[in-house]
Amino acid sequence: MDLIQVLDLAWCSSNGIENVQNIVHTIITIIQVAIPILLIIFGMLDLGKAVIASKEDEIKKGQQTFIKRLIAAAIVFLVIFIVKVIVNVLVPKGNDTISNDDLWSCADKFINGPGTKGSTNGNQ
Repeated sequence: MDLIQVLDLAWCSSNGIENVQNIVHTIITIIQVAIPILLIIFGMLDLGKAVIASKEDEIKKGQQTFIKRLIAAAIVFLVIFIVKVIVNVLVPKGNDTISNDDLWSCADKFINGPGTKGSTNGNQ
């Protein structure tokens, strides 16, 4: 399926779509914040279990697991952050010749919420 078909430009500017855009934006924000926090908490629990067991090999294994979870948490956070930065760079800002029906403006509304700087509908 073509990306333009998925984000049909007429659909993106239709009435009531702001609720869907708000929900998608909220889900993205929750993923960006909650997943890294949960990975760090689970890594700390694994490391704590290993320290309580007082076995050297379990402590090393717990440390490796904790480091892997820290890296995974950073990757989850950074991937979403990088996508947001790329979309913000590609969305025209303050250009009145670009309509709300622009594909990048539509993507920006889903990623950053409907009242973002890329939109020209006055909800800035």
